[in-house]
Amino acid sequence: MLNFRMLAVAVPAFAILGGFPGAVAQEDNLRGLDQLDFRRVVKGAKERVFPAVVFIKCLREDMQGGKRQSQEVSGSGVLISADGELLSNWHVVDKATEVRCLLSDGQPYNAKVLGSDKDTDVALLKLERPAGAPPLPFARLGSSTNLTEGDFVMAMGAPYGLSRSVSIGIISCTQRYLPGASEYSSWLQTDASINPGNSGGPLVNTAGEVVGLNTRGMMGGGGDLGFTVPIEVARVVADQIRQHGRMDWSWTGIQLQPLKDFNRSVYFPENEGVVVAETDPESPARRAGLQAGDRIVRINGEAITGMTHEDLPAVRRHLGLLPKGRPSSIEYVRKGDTLKTEFVPRAKGRVEGEEVECPRWDFTVKAINQFDNPDLYFQRNEGVFIYGVKFPGNAAQAGLSQQDIVLKIDGREVKSPADVQTIHSEAIRNVASKHRVIVVLLRNGEQRQVVLDYSRQYDKE
Repeated sequence: MLNFRMLAVAVPAFAILGGFPGAVAQEDNLRGLDQLDFRRVVKGAKERVFPAVVFIKCLREDMQGGKRQSQEVSGSGVLISADGELLSNWHVVDKATEVRCLLSDGQPYNAKVLGSDKDTDVALLKLERPAGAPPLPFARLGSSTNLTEGDFVMAMGAPYGLSRSVSIGIISCTQRYLPGASEYSSWLQTDASINPGNSGGPLVNTAGEVVGLNTRGMMGGGGDLGFTVPIEVARVVADQIRQHGRMDWSWTGIQLQPLKDFNRSVYFPENEGVVVAETDPESPARRAGLQAGDRIVRINGEAITGMTHEDLPAVRRHLGLLPKGRPSSIEYVRKGDTLKTEFVPRAKGRVEGEEVECPRWDFTVKAINQFDNPDLYFQRNEGVFIYGVKFPGNAAQAGLSQQDIVLKIDGREVKSPADVQTIHSEAIRNVASKHRVIVVLLRNGEQRQVVLDYSRQYDKE
């Protein structure tokens, strides 16, 4: 099984040092630049973007270890405006309490996260600079839609927290589908060397334009792979954040299947539309009457086609950008008949639950979220689960485990992290007179009762 890692992992560099005479004759790759010295092309493209590459260092909170912990992470970004806007990855700035940026001229600035999107792994930040500060160098955004396999690109960033670097390679695939990696985005695959810390840095074409954000990779397994978010997807997210202060996709509840589904060996004879694999319970699509097997051909009059799995992210992105709270028309084919209906997409909302720490109980809880924890949501569509267990600690001693769904604590029903916080605060205030509670939980569909004794203070031992 392929193991893709979020912090843009190392891939082998394309072996071009100095000149590469064979590349000069490749008209498809250089697009009319074959008469120029390739070294000059690379140098010119680098000089247009390199000054806009930013080193990012974040201090963030993490609760997976059963308690609140501070963690320092680093990554990269790229300035896209003279007043200090920059793009990076969601996973670089996620849960950050402090974001510090170092520019190419050595100037440090704090930055504010204007918004971020877990679904596409894109974040928009703004440097905090004094009024009247001089304009900054910034990179021009290009287009990833006109890239072809074999085009030369450069990956820029600050790998391993070191000084900025640039590596060169080619586009290996312009539309790579990675199951579970992003609902709304396919990926640009490249063999340009990408290392941990390059996350959020720009992928640059030979014209000196940003065509993607370096994001993830795979190490080992006989061949290293690097992947970047196409700049068109990053543009969509950035525009939504500027307009609405956040990225909030529309939710329809439609699960899609391509017309030519090689993985399942299912092939529909048609060449237009996309198949409904299923609709989620209580979703706008199910309420509108859509059923598994329906073939959607138009949405709001616009033709829609998902021929292969590689086409599905663009279709989902189209659905995700439909206006919320307003009817959208949908035309579909069922058993040879063309039908029409309307559905009203709603805001997708949070895609990750709130987290709460319970000191002395020595565990953390997290709200169940249908997008982040679908397996738990299937068992219980509201409530909280054990997110982290501290070792050693009272929760571990009692036998509590990650992914346990908490139903009751001390006889009181639990529906939200706030409920847990209230019960915990009262219990800690009264610890001198009572130091045990009964936790009723759901583990793998089976209800259990656990006695949590919190008389010991492991942090002080």
